Amino acid sequence: MTDPSARLDAIVGKLKDGGHRLTPQRMAVLTILAESKEHPSAEQVFERVRIDFPMTSLATVYKTIGLLKEMGEVLELGFSDDSRRFDGRRPSPHPHLICVHCRRIVDPGVAALDRWADELGSETGFRILSHRLDFYGVCPQCQEQE
Repeated sequence: MTDPSARLDAIVGKLKDGGHRLTPQRMAVLTILAESKEHPSAEQVFERVRIDFPMTSLATVYKTIGLLKEMGEVLELGFSDDSRRFDGRRPSPHPHLICVHCRRIVDPGVAALDRWADELGSETGFRILSHRLDFYGVCPQCQEQE
């Protein structure tokens, strides 16, 4: 699901079904995660939420992201430098293209990789629970600046 409005509705519905509160600050976090193509960090979400809700704490953002992770509604991308980014738009495992210069993250539309995970499970007998495949390179914008 990549339609931000439908994605937001799905997250809100799941939270309501679970009896979770939908405060304006929480809704702001949900909206940012559902709409973002950039895979923001918690700090980036926090800065964007504070524009409309200056009294929001970073803890509120982390608690909301943690709840969404538990519910399977956000995908956490951890990196070797201990930074973490979040994908609320497509929370299921999928490949990413990551720029080594500006750290931009892009979701390629490669459905063949999903079939590859199924094939790996069939060939090895593994029940694949999750996967992560990242491609590192230099984005077009950074290439222009070189």
